[in-house]
Amino acid sequence: MRRDTLRCWAVLVAAMGLSVAEDFPWTKNNPGSFYYGTFPAGFLWGVGSSAYQTEGAWDKDGKGPSVWDTFTHGKGKVLGNETGDSACEGYYRVKDDIQLLKELKVNHYLLSISWPRIMPTGIKAEQLNEKGIQFYNDTINSLLENNITPIVSLYHWDLPQVLQEKYGGWQNISMINYFNDYANLCFEKFGDRVKHWITFSNPWTHAKVWHSYNSTWRREQRGMVGISLTSGWGEPVDPHSQTDRDAAERYIQFHLGWFANPIYRGDYPEVMKNYVGRKSAQQGLGTSRLPTFSVQEKTYIKGTSDFLGIGHFTTRYVLQKSFPFLQVSSYHTDRDLAELVDPNWPAPGPKWLYSVPWGFRRLLNFIKTQYGNPLIYVTENGMSETVQCPQLCDEWRIQYLKGYINEILKALNDGVNVKGYTAWSLLDKFEWNKGFSERFGLYYIDFKNKNKPRYPKASVDYYKKIISANGFPNPREVM
Repeated sequence: MRRDTLRCWAVLVAAMGLSVAEDFPWTKNNPGSFYYGTFPAGFLWGVGSSAYQTEGAWDKDGKGPSVWDTFTHGKGKVLGNETGDSACEGYYRVKDDIQLLKELKVNHYLLSISWPRIMPTGIKAEQLNEKGIQFYNDTINSLLENNITPIVSLYHWDLPQVLQEKYGGWQNISMINYFNDYANLCFEKFGDRVKHWITFSNPWTHAKVWHSYNSTWRREQRGMVGISLTSGWGEPVDPHSQTDRDAAERYIQFHLGWFANPIYRGDYPEVMKNYVGRKSAQQGLGTSRLPTFSVQEKTYIKGTSDFLGIGHFTTRYVLQKSFPFLQVSSYHTDRDLAELVDPNWPAPGPKWLYSVPWGFRRLLNFIKTQYGNPLIYVTENGMSETVQCPQLCDEWRIQYLKGYINEILKALNDGVNVKGYTAWSLLDKFEWNKGFSERFGLYYIDFKNKNKPRYPKASVDYYKKIISANGFPNPREVM
């Protein structure tokens, strides 16, 4: 289906006025209505960032190169040939950024540790970087001194370059042991103070780290190890069409279920196994391109998450679309579906990110139903802009935060076990192959100034109001 055809479908969806809520029995409030209420006492409010996107200092104080250092140094790889070499200069601005956290009144901060900063080659037996370890010790201590709980992600895409060159990176099974060694070093050095750990979105690698923590560190440190997965919500174009409903189910299972299902249910989703298996057979392959877990592997992986971190940004309408036999299939053609958007959905930033708050509540309820209502922390949720907003008045981000956080409150009222929310992100930062062209931050950074000064956007004050009120107690508290 061509792009213009998809656009016509989206217009048709809007014209049809298709329902987005009443078909689900758990829906207690109209998705378009605003729900006034407060979050439970002890609910965690925070912001997040990641090491490569913010720290800079890519080759300072003994840090080894990461795959992203190497990638961005190649011409034409990133928009504008920009790199994260200096990023937000976060390596040198820890105290300043903690002051911003205090200004926001958050009680947790989600950060990632740069594997090559503390282990330059990625191999524990070869070299440790004490200056890198000290940097994270100082950061964690400063957060705690200011009553801010650190939630630490062990990996946010910055694989040590040496491991990529020597072993081919994550395609090599030996990476599981190298990552486990790295994780255990982090538990050893920081685990007396860090009680919430996030691993990596690979079920087998994650499971090994969880078992290491469970057998070696849990009794002494009394922390938790979880996994963080990012997923959109897929809504059937026609909720009364079984084929569209099935397509929407595949959208979620191929996205979230691919990683969550083995951990919470012991295997890949059945629909994923069936579709990939059938497409593999059509290609003449003797076995499915989707690996098969042994009974021992299923047992080893199942139940290995103390909490589920969820990143969520947007929603798509989904309908059935069969792809003909292809000699070379892909993740997208395996699913046999098409994704659509409603042209009326706000999209003030990049065209992939539409503001569709009601999809978040649906995703959270899906997790509750599918995975036994696990403990959930929202680990990434936010809106970006592609141009500087006048006078830093990011009204679209305010409306995004208002809508999405309110849907979490509705989900709590549905019985979903959400314990914390992380706005993404604290600062404008390096956005991977988009360079500095997209801005997710609550704080604006002037990247042309070598000192990378931080300026609060209007959303800072709004988020502070939500945190201070612990939600939306009455209309007077909500802009």
